[in-house]
Amino acid sequence: MNPEGRSRQGAFRLRQPKTFRVPSDSEPDTDPEEERIEAGSAALSGAGGDRSAGPSSPPRCSLLELPPELLVEIFASLPGTDLPSLAQVCTKFRRILHTDTIWRRRCREEYGVCENLRKLEITGVSCRDVYAKRINPRVKSGRFMRILPDYEHMKYRDVYTCLLHRYRHILGLWQPDIGPYGGLLNVVVDGLFIIGWMYLPPHDPHVDDPMRFKPLFRIHLMERKSATVECMYGHRGPHNGHVQIVKKDEFSTKCNQTDHHRMSGGRQEEFRTWLREEWGRTLEDIFHEHMQELILMKFIYTSQYDNCLTYRRIYLPPSRPDDLIRPGLFKGTYGSHGLEIVMLSFHGKHARGTKITGDPNIPAGQQTVEIDLRHRIQLPDAESLHDFNELSRVDAEGLGQQSPQPREEPPAELAQAPGDGGAAAVAEPPAQSGQPFVLPVGVSSRNEDYPRTCRMCFYGTGLIAGHGFTSPERTPGVFVLFDEDRFGFIWLELKSFSLYSRVQAAFRNADAPSPQAFEEMLKNIQSLTS
Repeated sequence: MNPEGRSRQGAFRLRQPKTFRVPSDSEPDTDPEEERIEAGSAALSGAGGDRSAGPSSPPRCSLLELPPELLVEIFASLPGTDLPSLAQVCTKFRRILHTDTIWRRRCREEYGVCENLRKLEITGVSCRDVYAKRINPRVKSGRFMRILPDYEHMKYRDVYTCLLHRYRHILGLWQPDIGPYGGLLNVVVDGLFIIGWMYLPPHDPHVDDPMRFKPLFRIHLMERKSATVECMYGHRGPHNGHVQIVKKDEFSTKCNQTDHHRMSGGRQEEFRTWLREEWGRTLEDIFHEHMQELILMKFIYTSQYDNCLTYRRIYLPPSRPDDLIRPGLFKGTYGSHGLEIVMLSFHGKHARGTKITGDPNIPAGQQTVEIDLRHRIQLPDAESLHDFNELSRVDAEGLGQQSPQPREEPPAELAQAPGDGGAAAVAEPPAQSGQPFVLPVGVSSRNEDYPRTCRMCFYGTGLIAGHGFTSPERTPGVFVLFDEDRFGFIWLELKSFSLYSRVQAAFRNADAPSPQAFEEMLKNIQSLTS
């Protein structure tokens, strides 16, 4: 056994850096330890000639003997967090780790950065340029904005260490602390930027329209070693901001130039602009007096948070093979409050809808609906369903007579007419065709463009409360599953109907590390507004 080999391996294991640091180019190229390792290797090679006749002495090869191009490939396949440890092993490794192709690959595989720093004038970066062109007149024609940093002399190693790795803990989904209103923030790596996008529901009542996006902040490298945080709030372009990671799963943003948020026309112009963005209409178009009061209240309340916000991490619900549909985020109609974002999750024999955005009655974080998956309801035929009293009897009488039905039953059974035998289910069409559905007379809906067939229905309860979340109580209702991406809820006592449509977006860094972590997250966001 080679004693020098043992010393070499021991040095590799024990030398762990205290911080994420890659030695600079100015450090010396000579390393006494490397010379000692190489001397030991040479001695081993010389001694090997005397033992060559022995059958139990296979040739040994050190990493130091591999050609640089092979070491580049090896190092590029390792996680970026391991590379600083390699840099401290010896000078040869440190020199090789200055190869920028290693860091470019880590940026691409770990954070999805596909941009070429040397060709940005040709390729551009999509969302950065689109938004910059809309708000900043100092833009060169074409796709590249000249007022941005000169990336030609920047290194991928700097992008990884000073931007991506440094701010990796804020990537993912977050809920801003804006009182009862909440929100949905998605922090992503977009090109050579980290951008915080606020996800906004479509304008009421168009629940099937795509989500809207609004950038709140962005982080990028203005200089080789320094990341710059810019606030994107307001209508006067990016300006100086600050990001602070408060603790695990929580961070805050602060604007250092709030004058950029103000408009020349004062608060009245700001309100009208906000109203067009938030609701897609003017105050004169809204004739309902109570709705006008709710809108004005939201503007006044949320305007207090335009300079400093705290965010708490949220996870997407875990999916299981026996779930009724794929869990996730949905847009739902909530009367005068407009559209809100709800997270549908499954918990054994129950499903829950948790508000990600909320209102003064039921704030964000609360469970707006809960579905009992053991109690499936057979709706009356379409003619009887027009009568609201008939639907109420389904709730009041039908549940007492039905026994819990197992989840494994084919959904097609629900399509059979009342009174048909269970054996007829096998001859029914697929569950996707469903049974006819129509809202009973007297049940109001913000969106009349709801599906006219449904797969199945379950008994559930919905949460109602007075203004300020006073006197909360659960009221009976009917959960209506239309298809994989849409469901509804009939609030029986309120004689109201809410339609929900899936948020069609792919979220990265949003999966819960465990089912227990997801349950804990739900408890935390609920406790903040209880």
